[in-house]
Amino acid sequence: MSRNKSSRMRKVDELIREVLADEVGLLKDPRIGFVTVTGVETSPDLRRATVFYSVLGSDEERAATAAALEHAAPHLQARLGRQVRIKYTPVLEFRVDPSIEQGVRISKLLHDLEEERPDGTGEEE
Repeated sequence: MSRNKSSRMRKVDELIREVLADEVGLLKDPRIGFVTVTGVETSPDLRRATVFYSVLGSDEERAATAAALEHAAPHLQARLGRQVRIKYTPVLEFRVDPSIEQGVRISKLLHDLEEERPDGTGEEE
């Protein structure tokens, strides 16, 4: 996610993230698993917004959630347009946030390394 945005654009991104996080939680689609909207990157012209999310579950459950979010995008866009007053209501694109999965993977690797130590304490002898 871009770090060199103006404070106004960061505020717009955060406002959109908050609204979408609430709205995703209200969706009734059974394919949607436990989803967390982790961030939003809006294009400078406000016409597109990439919505980053994390979801728990198996590969099949994550794929089902991705399909359900894509299906719900027009509905979520309409809800966003009613709640946020900006020049354009951006077209929403959903992407899995890889940072959560990477963090879990790194934690598991560190845990596995610690368990491999001969004394089990994680300290050198």
